[in-house]
Amino acid sequence: MLYVVVDGFFGDTGKGKVVAYLATADKPALCVRTGAPNAGHTVSWRGESVVLRTLPTCFVYEGAKLAVAPGALIKIDVFLSEVEKFGRGRSYVDFNTGVIEEAHVEAERRDEHLMKTVGSTGQGVGAAMVDRVLRRLKLAREFEVLKPYLADVPAMIHEFKNRGVVIEGTQGTFLSLYHGTYPYVTSRDVTASGVLSEAGVGPKAVDHVVLVFKAYVTRVGNGPLPGELPPEEAERRGWAERGAVTGRPRRAAPFNLDLARRAVLLNTPTQIAVTKVDALFREAAGKTRWQDLPPDARRWIDELEAQLNVPITLIGTGPEPQHMVDLRREKGVK
Repeated sequence: MLYVVVDGFFGDTGKGKVVAYLATADKPALCVRTGAPNAGHTVSWRGESVVLRTLPTCFVYEGAKLAVAPGALIKIDVFLSEVEKFGRGRSYVDFNTGVIEEAHVEAERRDEHLMKTVGSTGQGVGAAMVDRVLRRLKLAREFEVLKPYLADVPAMIHEFKNRGVVIEGTQGTFLSLYHGTYPYVTSRDVTASGVLSEAGVGPKAVDHVVLVFKAYVTRVGNGPLPGELPPEEAERRGWAERGAVTGRPRRAAPFNLDLARRAVLLNTPTQIAVTKVDALFREAAGKTRWQDLPPDARRWIDELEAQLNVPITLIGTGPEPQHMVDLRREKGVK
């Protein structure tokens, strides 16, 4: 079974938590991370909030191999640090993965358009992508320190597909270079198609595309956010958050059905996950069974499913991976 997990809004929807849950529930043989270290994926694990910028959040299942896609970018120090902490003896990086060097970080932070207008994280990702397009970026295979970790990740995906593979997307649909709120976007396509391309997987190999929404919308940096709330109102509702990498405040807005429908169109999901339902319905906190959710939460989820015409199978009710209502079997998509 091959799962692809992608974000339906502007990032920060809880992809990391969903991937961690799939890891603990399904025990996949391999997990693959796409994207770059400008996006932190957060998971609460054993009472600690862990932010991963390079390895997949499947690390919570110790039987999973952890790999970085050929279309991804890494910073060597970040990769090695995460391997040491979370993936020793089971971490891989593709031969063709691009490497961000200090010159890329410096170039990006000197660019006023990127830093002030677009609101870049300043991690050197855009500058490295430019070098990749110009065919001068150095790849993982060129660095001696990475040799113990080098692998053919598309071949690994093919090899382990029957034992379970999860491909972890990055950022959010509306930060896509092609389909997002340009120019306030990232430097790659982060829809399901882009994620598959980065990983080296053809669309017919995929069994499930899981599109992740949060029960409200947040966005870091500049660019449009329909229905944006004043910071004090977001604080009052308990929606005040900060970016996992930069620590910048996340702007917040109520759930946006129009954006959700567009995300469904762009990603063609087979199922939907909705996280932080407990932020809308406090009595939902920590529940793991559909029948234990409060009636108004069940009604809201049923109505959303009808509007989007895609099964809502995973319902996040708290920070830990196990705080999840899993309806995949009931809805016939597992």
